[in-house]
Amino acid sequence: MDTQQQKKYKILLIGDACLDIYYFGTCDRLSPEAPVPVYERKSVETRKGMCLNVAANLRSMGHEVHVDKNKEIIKKIRIVDERSGQHILRVDEEPEITPIDIRKYSSKRNDLSFYDAMVISDYNKGYIPQGLVTDLIENARKIDIPIFVDSKKKDLSNFEGCIIKINEKEHESIVGLPIKHELIVTLGSKGCSWRGKNFPTRKVDVHDVCGAGDVFMSGLVHMYLATNKDMSASISFANKCAAESVSKFGTCVIKLSEVK
Repeated sequence: MDTQQQKKYKILLIGDACLDIYYFGTCDRLSPEAPVPVYERKSVETRKGMCLNVAANLRSMGHEVHVDKNKEIIKKIRIVDERSGQHILRVDEEPEITPIDIRKYSSKRNDLSFYDAMVISDYNKGYIPQGLVTDLIENARKIDIPIFVDSKKKDLSNFEGCIIKINEKEHESIVGLPIKHELIVTLGSKGCSWRGKNFPTRKVDVHDVCGAGDVFMSGLVHMYLATNKDMSASISFANKCAAESVSKFGTCVIKLSEVK
């Protein structure tokens, strides 16, 4: 299949957003004040993370994406050794987040029937509180569009009828699942599982796993819509996208031409 010739879909993406900030520098001496290294910053690079990374990848795959995110700025600051590319430290700045106003999706001004799919990128930072999930899902299910969920919540029981993607560690911590759902569990270098079947991924030199889950979700949504809901093909394609992602440094945007 030539994925580059696929239809352009309209996607509503709701989730927590952040800025991934990379400080590149060196540590060549110890502080005279304490037995700690002195970090000398050489350069700074800022990339869009969390749900914004999903949006960027979906747009790179040719789709129209409307993003509904927190207005407050979350920062993930990574201190990186510029010579080795190794992360030395991560500093998170997380202000209090104002929750989403679900009422806007029950009005004609925000008609969900405009969209071909909804994606919820829930990093559990406060934009989509547990108590509002049910109303959000019910509004989307009324028009029968596929709903994709990537959530850090331990109780996923409110995501009724959704396609849920979580990683292996998150799967071990789950305390609740909805009655009706599709569950995809990513397994790192072992690929992922769905309905008891393992989908292996190709072996690559892993440089950085940051944002790989976001890229996987983007590939899953893209191919699911492009193949008229062929889940097996969608998972296989998402695996390829994630493998390409981990071979690069930091949060990255994948082009369809890179995914063989």
